[in-house]
Amino acid sequence: MRLIPIKSLQPGMKLAKKIYNDEGLVLLSENVELTQILINRLAGLGIDFVYVSDPRTEDILIPELISEETERRAIQEIRSNFIKISNASLKGFVYPFLGKAFLNVVENIMKDLSSREDVLIMLTNINKADRTLFRHSLNVCIYSLMLGKAHGYTHEELSVLGLGAILHDIGKTKIAPSILLKPDGLSNVEFETMKQHAEIGYKMLKDEPGIPLQAAHCAFQHHERIDGSGYPRGIEGNEIHEYAQWISIADSYDAMTSHRVYKQALLPHQAVESLYAGCGTLYEKQKLEIFRDHVAIYPLGMTVTLNTGEVGVVSRIHHFAPQRPVVRVLYGTEKEELSQPYEIDLSEKLSVIVTRVDGEPAHAVHEQAQSL
Repeated sequence: MRLIPIKSLQPGMKLAKKIYNDEGLVLLSENVELTQILINRLAGLGIDFVYVSDPRTEDILIPELISEETERRAIQEIRSNFIKISNASLKGFVYPFLGKAFLNVVENIMKDLSSREDVLIMLTNINKADRTLFRHSLNVCIYSLMLGKAHGYTHEELSVLGLGAILHDIGKTKIAPSILLKPDGLSNVEFETMKQHAEIGYKMLKDEPGIPLQAAHCAFQHHERIDGSGYPRGIEGNEIHEYAQWISIADSYDAMTSHRVYKQALLPHQAVESLYAGCGTLYEKQKLEIFRDHVAIYPLGMTVTLNTGEVGVVSRIHHFAPQRPVVRVLYGTEKEELSQPYEIDLSEKLSVIVTRVDGEPAHAVHEQAQSL
């Protein structure tokens, strides 16, 4: 299968992977033949890429980070509990159900991740018509657990990290929808209101049974930065809990690679570049290096152009060198379509590099992007 930008889709192409809505339910199934009406509808939902069938790449399979069932149950659990909390009074209300409900979600995610060897962080948003707080919370949990696993945390430590990650934005359930769901940039006053979610989340979680205090501090500290430029307290360096530091990386990465009404999603290599702009100032260097070494910056099935002029599709990703994938060349140096595609392993051909990724935003992003 191939990963195709919405703008490059043509009527008659067939979907190779399902499209999901914000409740984790299937909108379109595999093998659906796309019409112009469906293409327009997908674009209107904010989907930037879809997987389509292609005989030349039919053996390229895209693994899921977690199973479809685990993902569906996780989204439903997050959605139902967050809605329940958002409808409750903030003052004096307790949430004794949070610990058990979300620990089960985290344990199921950890079980799925542990069953896969050499797993790499891959985009989870590509075939989802979902840019909600629920999906973001799940993504950040998955990414944080993968980073924690790579770091060498124990099962018990990963459980706490996972709880902190899945609940890191719970304070947003108490932010007015007019601000939380605003389709364009926030005013200064609105931004200051939005920033309150970190402290609100901490206060909601700190005394709850079944929620470790470290998890509450993840909600409190995930917007802090090691140079003291973050919020809400402007703490720095080792004052920031290490779990919150992992979550801040996962949070920013997911925000940058998610579509917004007023901003096209960045592709993984662009998001990693943007994160590295804050290396040593916003994020700890060692943690960013672990992140870099465990993220697939060129997704499987993505069309790329090489410095040789050849154009192909990413067919395999090496765990030992995720930045140097195997590319199946479909078009030669003169852009002619090849009757016999061949593969180039960039981990062996070090003089060959990727110069362009199909569908990437035209403008380069050098400023440090952050999630709110």
